[in-house]
Amino acid sequence: MTFAVTVDLVMLTIRDGALCALLIRRAIPPYQGNSALPGGFVLADEDLDAAAERELVEETGLRGAGHLEQLGSYGAPGRDPRGRVVTIAYLALVPDAPAPRAGSDAAAADWVPVTRLPDLAFDHGRILADGIERARAKLEYTPLAAAFCPPEFTIAELRGVYEAVWDTRLDPRNFHRKVTSTDGFVEATGRSTAGERGRPAQLFTRGAAPVLYPPLLRRGQLPALS
Repeated sequence: MTFAVTVDLVMLTIRDGALCALLIRRAIPPYQGNSALPGGFVLADEDLDAAAERELVEETGLRGAGHLEQLGSYGAPGRDPRGRVVTIAYLALVPDAPAPRAGSDAAAADWVPVTRLPDLAFDHGRILADGIERARAKLEYTPLAAAFCPPEFTIAELRGVYEAVWDTRLDPRNFHRKVTSTDGFVEATGRSTAGERGRPAQLFTRGAAPVLYPPLLRRGQLPALS
């Protein structure tokens, strides 16, 4: 029995106000012509992070991400018809994502709204669902939402991230109050937007806090009991 290790990438960005995932269309068997996550086999002389970065470039032409972390490992027997294959999945959050360019064993690559996902090859549907939930949960307790924003952003832009990732509408005044009163979440730059219609908006950067207290909970979520 053959045994191999692969990496797969759950890449998320926000385009036109919607949370989108990067998908490729496979150019080779198995599942030729099906949609899948970008990824591939780990080479004998590279570590996992290097393999993830290489596959990203080879299959999509994209380089780098605003945030990259290991999501989990997936190794159910039969998940890959080519043999016994364990994959290490990564979650990447990308601000201002450019249009991807297909290459290597990908016939096409595109950002797809997570509300309109096709059936995916292998067990990539489960991996993608886990990545989306990881991102949604981390927005409650960490300042990770800023990874979707440019270096300087308005509170309205940050709110747009939460609304896209959580797929819900948030009250602007309540959100502004919570964000600006949470220690270390955002820091004012002293600058404002200019040249736009309406009142200039204050610009912020990501603060130094690794976790948010109190957390920004999704609707219907309850804080954990201590």
